[in-house]
Amino acid sequence: MLKQNRILILYIIIFFLALILSGIHPKDQLVWFLEVSPAVMALAILAVSFKKFRFSNLVYFLILVHSIVLMIGGHWTYAEVPFFNWLRDIGIFSRNNYDKVGHFMQGFVPVLVAREVIIRKDIVNGGRWTNFFSIAIVLAASACYEFIEWWISLLSGSRGDAFLGTQGYTWDTQSDMFFCLIGAVAAIMALARIHDRMIRDSQHS
Repeated sequence: MLKQNRILILYIIIFFLALILSGIHPKDQLVWFLEVSPAVMALAILAVSFKKFRFSNLVYFLILVHSIVLMIGGHWTYAEVPFFNWLRDIGIFSRNNYDKVGHFMQGFVPVLVAREVIIRKDIVNGGRWTNFFSIAIVLAASACYEFIEWWISLLSGSRGDAFLGTQGYTWDTQSDMFFCLIGAVAAIMALARIHDRMIRDSQHS
């Protein structure tokens, strides 16, 4: 338990270091705030619920990784992340596709959060139903996030384009949700067994 607590403290330190670095001269202050807000809210929720519901260290680590992805997108905006500009410029992509990384992570990480809650609260029976509902929850959340992006873009005018990161791509919303689905399925296929074992270990510790 002591070792696990030290790991979580390390995660928190890394989180705040990344947050501070991302906030130093961002490309657009409003976009930075909008992009990092979900990470900050997630940290607050995890902190408040920590004593009543402690996730496995796997989930905490992945939330940290997802948060850093959000912070990188917030610092440069999703359409201007340098490495993906370079990939575009050398012809690998036709646009800056960092936003697809963000939406892949939007499925990859939250699906394990949903899965852990479903398993530990005994909401449904059976692994297949657990995985199905975990994916369904994540896709519903992704759809709601697209609504939020739409509303913020309408309220902020042209500045909302940087937040949306569509770069003129007509099917951006649909492809965003598809990448979320890919991320959710990939996480379950790659990590379900490890996740199950870590849930059992955390319940017995």
